Amino acid sequence: MPGANPEWSGRKPKGAGAGAASVTGRMDHSSFEAERLMEAIISRGNMMAALSRVVANKGAPGVDEMPVTALKGYLQQEWPRIREELLAGKYHPQPVLKVEIPKPGGGTRMLGIPTVLDRLIQQAVHQVLSPLFDPDFSESSYGFRPGRSAHQAVKAARQNVISGKRWVVDIDLEKFFDRVNHDILMSLIKKPMKPMGSGFALCDLTDIVSTKERLAAEIALPLFSRCNNVTQKSQHDIQ
Repeated sequence: MPGANPEWSGRKPKGAGAGAASVTGRMDHSSFEAERLMEAIISRGNMMAALSRVVANKGAPGVDEMPVTALKGYLQQEWPRIREELLAGKYHPQPVLKVEIPKPGGGTRMLGIPTVLDRLIQQAVHQVLSPLFDPDFSESSYGFRPGRSAHQAVKAARQNVISGKRWVVDIDLEKFFDRVNHDILMSLIKKPMKPMGSGFALCDLTDIVSTKERLAAEIALPLFSRCNNVTQKSQHDIQ
């Protein structure tokens, strides 16, 4: 991908000036770590993996009507600009395309389809941040996690039955992602954590999260008024 740098640029953290408070030094280090995470996100290897995943997933175009098949050619021309916007925190995702699909039990489910470019960047962010958050997930969680499957969940349920457990509690938060307070959700994600293993100090992921927040915010129900081209599509069309 033209303009892509190696995974790590080798930039040095900005040292605190003489007499500066220790908190300033921590903030400088935190910004440095967030910058390194962003550089990992836009690295050639990560972006190529994200591109392969997005192309393989196919899917419908977003509001700009760009098909997945046109993404590679677009990146060959525009990637240097996009890369610099991401590094500078100036990248602005497009509104999502609002669609409604029928639910098996009746009614419709509202979905938002990002542009293929935004799906690419979302995938690239996911590939870097997911390994940082996944270790804190419950051992009993099997959905949408790497190396885990529904088959494993069924086996775990069978073991619970064999061990003598008899109660099953089924809880579903209706329209959770439509109604969740994204400010609170994102503030929790911004909590200090150890990125990239124990070799890095605690870091506030504000810079990285703000990019992911902007990419996700368009899907929030109150912001659907910003979406274009409200259409009805079958679930097959948008997968």
